[in-house]
Amino acid sequence: MADPSTPASHPPEAAPTRLVLASGSPRRREMLEEIGVVFDVRPSDVDEAPLAGEDGPTYVARLAAEKALVAARPDAVVLAADTTVDLDGDLLGKPADRDEALGLLHRLSGSTHHVHTGVAVAWFEGEDATGPSVLTGVATTQVSIAELPAAWMDWWVSGPEPYDKAGGYALQGSGGVFVTSIHGSPSNVVGLPLDLAARLLAESGHDLLSFLPPG
Repeated sequence: MADPSTPASHPPEAAPTRLVLASGSPRRREMLEEIGVVFDVRPSDVDEAPLAGEDGPTYVARLAAEKALVAARPDAVVLAADTTVDLDGDLLGKPADRDEALGLLHRLSGSTHHVHTGVAVAWFEGEDATGPSVLTGVATTQVSIAELPAAWMDWWVSGPEPYDKAGGYALQGSGGVFVTSIHGSPSNVVGLPLDLAARLLAESGHDLLSFLPPG
């Protein structure tokens, strides 16, 4: 018979689920940090070339899902995203050099385009799951750009900001001077539509606020 004076032993509690951001984007990291959630960063390396005939929403949804699945692990829920700038069906990536950045600005000047961000959440459904589950969604925001004087474009491409951003500009920071109007999620244009991310996490059974630090 067990000694009643000895405290009963209990199995250790399972480690809490971690949130993993499968992206090296400093903007996405900063947006989550501003909310105050605790997360790990684990960028995913996938081929980002569009497939033949792939439109913007399909493209970013596919890449987000691939990135989430690459980073998936049993003890975490993974959040991934991918953003593209869509100008009349032409998907604009990140400029490689000054000439490409200047060319993108000439194309965007005085135009209206769409920013698509695919968001994906991957997680393991229970201890016996043989592979991760994944949910995806896409946010689209319409953005109008002013007619840009040549001096503004030269000023912009002379700095570091255009070269890690799809389309060569950003809403946040000094790039906001180009934008005359937006219709849709502002956080989507920055690179992570927070409302969509929170909804997908909730649908996966993980409340975004559950990743706040204890207390």
